Amino acid sequence: MRVYLYIRKIRNEIMVAICDEDIAGKTFREGKLKIEVKKDFYCGKLVEIEEGVEAIKKGTIINIVGNNIVSKAVNAGLIHPQGIIKIEGVAHAQKVTM
Repeated sequence: MRVYLYIRKIRNEIMVAICDEDIAGKTFREGKLKIEVKKDFYCGKLVEIEEGVEAIKKGTIINIVGNNIVSKAVNAGLIHPQGIIKIEGVAHAQKVTM
């Protein structure tokens, strides 16, 4: 299983944007909620999901979209299950470490 991973260094922060491979470029809407999985934001390099989880561990600002990667992040203890929202059944989570 693969994910798109984009890592950016912003001052002293490491921002990790990561999404499941199959949802890149798609938009999801549900009620007033909307998420665009923009390729220019999420699609850095295509990696195995385990490499994506390792990148999440190093990030200070995390943006994760997709049922597979969010599930892996929860199982690794990196995201709390109550911090997840679903839009059209697609999981999304954000995390900031200070």
